[in-house]
Amino acid sequence: MSEQLEFFPLQSPCRGICQSDERGFCRGCFRSRDERFRWQTMTDGQKQEVLRLCHQRLLRKLRTTKVASGEEPEQPSLF
Repeated sequence: MSEQLEFFPLQSPCRGICQSDERGFCRGCFRSRDERFRWQTMTDGQKQEVLRLCHQRLLRKLRTTKVASGEEPEQPSLF
């Protein structure tokens, strides 16, 4: 299977809310501390994997908090 060429670098998912939750993930972008510190040295493949993990963490957070329907979340969606 061939890799898709990336023409643009993957941008950091940072939202400027640099606070860790009770599990150690950033409340803004859902990256771990290690993922945030290593972002600049990661390959595009590694960054894509981190973004996939962040999306899973967001979905898990939404399932556990069960945001009331019709109510806007405090943080806009990253995805």
